[in-house]
Amino acid sequence: MSESAAARLQALFDGKRLTPTQRRIAHCMVRGAAEVPYLSSVELAELAGVSQPSVTRFAVALGFDGYPALRRHLRESTPASESTAPESEPNEYQQAVAGEIENLRRLADFLADPAPVERAGALLAASRPLPVLGLRAAASQAFGFSYFAAKVHPDVRLLDEGGTMLGDRLDAARRAGASTLLCFALPRHPREVVEALAYARSLGLTVVTVADSSFAPVAAHSDLLLPAAVGTGLAFDTACAPMLLGRVLLEAMADHIPGAESRLEEFDTQAAARGLFAD
Repeated sequence: MSESAAARLQALFDGKRLTPTQRRIAHCMVRGAAEVPYLSSVELAELAGVSQPSVTRFAVALGFDGYPALRRHLRESTPASESTAPESEPNEYQQAVAGEIENLRRLADFLADPAPVERAGALLAASRPLPVLGLRAAASQAFGFSYFAAKVHPDVRLLDEGGTMLGDRLDAARRAGASTLLCFALPRHPREVVEALAYARSLGLTVVTVADSSFAPVAAHSDLLLPAAVGTGLAFDTACAPMLLGRVLLEAMADHIPGAESRLEEFDTQAAARGLFAD
């Protein structure tokens, strides 16, 4: 199933008001877009970890008479070329790479409309300071963004540790003038991240979130959510698409910061003078 299958499913769900259980089913369907048109309601329920009646109610919420009608729609909308089986079955490592390529293609489709990322870049550039949140699996994404962002943004504050101090650091950032919080949220989603976003919005911060799905638990507490799927083919999730989306956000942010290019040139000059790098 090509990337268009997941895109068609996502388009089917966009704009619909779904319950948390229904968002879970939708997320499961997007992740398994190739198999979904051939699953029974019982099989889909087992895959999503919900009850069979929940699948039926989900189909009705999407405007279909029931799950059979939804499945029929999915089958009829699948081009014959997408059901062609590969000549040989790739091994699990190749499948993991192929899954990440698929995620990057979906990200490319999302970026066909640059408006959301450009809006996010403007919000991040205008926030002084700029707090960047990422806990557990998302900590490395937040760190990587913060490392590069500090080269062009005058005040980036990395929030990569949870606990009771997290609220204090959000308070401090807001008092210092922060207007936007950037959050990287990846599965499994820590409860304290969801709580931190809710608290940040109560402080008046605009929340921009990079998450693995539009149906992630953080969606309800995000003003602007930018989706980038993670790979699930290995024992531990892979996050090529979220990392790349973070770099795209850096580009968009730098475009809204006057003098960003001169700051990068100044850093390169200083790095050469100090002999920071071997190359």
